[in-house]
Amino acid sequence: MNILQNPANRTWIILLIATAITWWLGESGTAGSAGSNAVFLMLGLALIKGRLVIYDFMELRHAPTLWKILLLGWLSFVLGMVVLAYWIGMK
Repeated sequence: MNILQNPANRTWIILLIATAITWWLGESGTAGSAGSNAVFLMLGLALIKGRLVIYDFMELRHAPTLWKILLLGWLSFVLGMVVLAYWIGMK
């Protein structure tokens, strides 16, 4: 049996890769030298990871639209607040 046939396994592998990239950016010092680009890459990966968790592990892919809007809106709001805090800190 191929491990990639199961959508949950594919999602899990994507989450592992995204986490490894984020960890590498933080630990290698690349995030500090790349500046805002690395920060926004990490936040973009967080958005992708959050969406995957909401859709696949919370099983909301086929849920009513209102639930998807609420959870994706919450995720977008939190990430927006992080971006705002980053922007204010850069001033």
